[in-house]
Amino acid sequence: MDFNEINLIVKYSHTMSRMAAELVKTDIIEPELYEKYDVKRGLRDKNGKGVMCGLTEISEVTGWANVDGVRTPVPGVLCYRGYNVKDLIANCESENRFGFEETVYLLLFGYLPTKKQLDSFTSMLADFRVLPRNFVRDVIMKSPCKDMMNMLARCVLNLYSYDPDPDNVMVSNVLRQSLQLIAQFPMIAAYSHRVYKYYNTNDGSMYIHKPVASYSTAQNILHVLRKDNAFTDLEAKVLDICLILHADHGGGNASTFTTHLSTSTGTDTYSSVAASLGSLKGPLHGGANIKVCQMMENIKENLSDWSLPSVTDYVTKIINKEAFDRTGLVYGMGHAVYTVSDPRMEVLKLYAGKLAVEKGKESEFELYNNVATVAGELLAQKKHLNKPISPNVDFYSGFVYSMLNLPQSLYTPLFAISRIAGWSAHRIEELTNGGKIIRPAYQCVQPRREYVPIKDRK
Repeated sequence: MDFNEINLIVKYSHTMSRMAAELVKTDIIEPELYEKYDVKRGLRDKNGKGVMCGLTEISEVTGWANVDGVRTPVPGVLCYRGYNVKDLIANCESENRFGFEETVYLLLFGYLPTKKQLDSFTSMLADFRVLPRNFVRDVIMKSPCKDMMNMLARCVLNLYSYDPDPDNVMVSNVLRQSLQLIAQFPMIAAYSHRVYKYYNTNDGSMYIHKPVASYSTAQNILHVLRKDNAFTDLEAKVLDICLILHADHGGGNASTFTTHLSTSTGTDTYSSVAASLGSLKGPLHGGANIKVCQMMENIKENLSDWSLPSVTDYVTKIINKEAFDRTGLVYGMGHAVYTVSDPRMEVLKLYAGKLAVEKGKESEFELYNNVATVAGELLAQKKHLNKPISPNVDFYSGFVYSMLNLPQSLYTPLFAISRIAGWSAHRIEELTNGGKIIRPAYQCVQPRREYVPIKDRK
């Protein structure tokens, strides 16, 4: 931003504040009108259940069951194409191999690949992983940005110009574009981070490591981010599990619904993915794990004693809006669909514990567990619930990333690196089964008025 732009912002700052205050008054809609017109705010009913607006075969998110005609909370289950995600991860662990590439294949094609099919698929991803000629120099290095999600979106839109057939929405072409984006997302995010660090911090070294064809996605992320390219097997395996757990989460989450919505308009793949990135960037969606980390740092700064009684006292203050950001929220607790438990959290908590041992972070891991236990009970009491509120996947994912020495600026991009697999599968599903532009209704509650000539206005 140059000097003239800064001057313009300063010049009009008071005017914008005044105009914004007037705008807010104009746009306020009386709350009772939402009840009058039976509006499902947030596309949810009064019980918080999502409004049914589509069908999918890609993934299933379950937190409730019908027991004798009664909607009953049950332990959460996440399935990809009918397979329990816990089984996918357990099988990869038993065979001592990486599983994200197999998960991508499953989400896209609907079935588990043979070894020959998987080897061919991972080889194709390795070929696609290399960015277009001069892309790093001409796009990433020309205008570095501190927000890596914005960089991802900008790079995705720029990739449109490098595509010989960008607007073709035939499934074969969209599949090719999707596989290229799935392969290239880790490189774009990592290179964008390194370039920004070089130009805008005291880190005086610039390194752009090329990906290794024989490495998995998780291995390549750690390889290109680290100056010495070094990582342990456990680090790569835990990051791989994070990617598997975030690869998809039903069709109704904000960013995936954005994929369906934008795809239904007939737009190109790059515009659709950029729109989904914009949805994911929001702190109520993909940025939640950063808020957890900030909250935990605040707890550590204010508590010298991490015992359960001390944690209980401080979490009580957070809930009573007396500590941290004074919103009363305990970040990483509860979920819109999962009730008894979030299966992703259960898996990630297990591997967070293993990584904590390798990194000497056992006491910090115990602090996370104490906060989760205390917050779950206190929030349940406040909401008059019979069972404690369970932590969600965001509660432990940020802690895992911090133990992997990954920068916070990449926490949400890592979510995108994984979720691009689900977005791609849902985009193809929408192209195959859609046919109609998605257009929900909004009721206008502004009374009609007669036009007033400018000379008569007051």
